[in-house]
Amino acid sequence: MKLTLDNPASVPAPFADRYTNVARVDLPGGALLTLAGQVAIDDNGEVVAPGDTGAQAERIFELIGDLLAAHGAGFADVLHVRTFMLDLADLPAYGKVRRQIFPSTPPPSTTVQVSGLFLPGLTLEVEVTAAVTVP
Repeated sequence: MKLTLDNPASVPAPFADRYTNVARVDLPGGALLTLAGQVAIDDNGEVVAPGDTGAQAERIFELIGDLLAAHGAGFADVLHVRTFMLDLADLPAYGKVRRQIFPSTPPPSTTVQVSGLFLPGLTLEVEVTAAVTVP
């Protein structure tokens, strides 16, 4: 087993280098990826579409897709999705984006309402776990 902590250049760097975007555990025949929670920020660290859950979900899944791709994975490799939302009333907007990302059978997921996120204007944070087969 080999553990690699990674911050692919394809996504904005973690805030103040306080965490790593991806933990990869290489196992025989593949790898397990655990992604840090992603929020809707642009390349300059500014919140994308403050207060707009649908637009933020689109940006978040764009970032997650880039992180997965950097490790040879895609959305079909996602094992679990965890979502933290400020208001569960925004679930329909979030769900619409998720159905585009996972059009057939979606992976298991957990969604919870939280009292706050770390930047003003954010409405949700999403983290995923994925498994990728290595030839």
